Amino acid sequence: MKACFAIAAATLVAAHISTATAEDCRSELQPKSQTHSHTGRVVQVIDGDTIRLDTGPEVRMMGTQAPKLPLGRPGFKPWPLSTEARSLLENLTQDQSVQLFFGPTDTDRYGRALAHVFLEDENGAPTIWLQGEMVRRGMARVYVLVDNRVCVAPLLAREKAARQERRGIWSLPFYRIRSHDKADEDVGTFQIVEGVVQDVAKRRSRYFLNFGQDWREDFTITISPDYARKFEKEVDPHTYEGKKVRVRGWVEDYNGPFIEASHPDQIEITPEAASIWPF
Repeated sequence: MKACFAIAAATLVAAHISTATAEDCRSELQPKSQTHSHTGRVVQVIDGDTIRLDTGPEVRMMGTQAPKLPLGRPGFKPWPLSTEARSLLENLTQDQSVQLFFGPTDTDRYGRALAHVFLEDENGAPTIWLQGEMVRRGMARVYVLVDNRVCVAPLLAREKAARQERRGIWSLPFYRIRSHDKADEDVGTFQIVEGVVQDVAKRRSRYFLNFGQDWREDFTITISPDYARKFEKEVDPHTYEGKKVRVRGWVEDYNGPFIEASHPDQIEITPEAASIWPF
């Protein structure tokens, strides 16, 4: 399967049918970086969202999360299509030079560069946007952190299209959107969870978006005091009450399953008629 997928990916690259172009994201980065601040040739693809350049840095492609590989972690089981995601990124970047564009935070806690990554053409101009292309082909989900909220809208649009057409990961139940009443089955994992917010409460500067009547057991979105004030400047959390929403993040457990929302881009209001699977 891996070989067949790699051949198909190479064929697509050769045919130049990508729609994830530099213009889709670069404009959001330009105010902070008028010119690219780093270039290099890709010498290693570590997984579907991490690369290494010949000029030194290991680069975490911010804004996305590809299926995870063990990468030396004892007992860690590879997520479905993790090797295929890495193979696709290898085919996209093989013998290619890239440009890095940085958001507000340019490194993570592991010392890796955090950047949006663009292939260069023969004139040194940015062309294919790698994050957008991986999401478009269904080989990564949108994963945006509070300190690097750039290019979210075009990424979400590509994810939606890939999900509707069941491309890549979206053809597998492992990555399906979860119903809120099943979230307790996914503690410790990254998920997109959907349901109707029954009520919104604020206690000691922390918000609770409750999806059921029993807050000790039912799924909840929480917004901690550390993030609540900035969150309120963009969206009043009370506006989610009665709305069907999708929230993305790591499912944790304390008085029932919950996802901590640090910024509004994690929460999408969805049409009432939307179904859990596959959309």
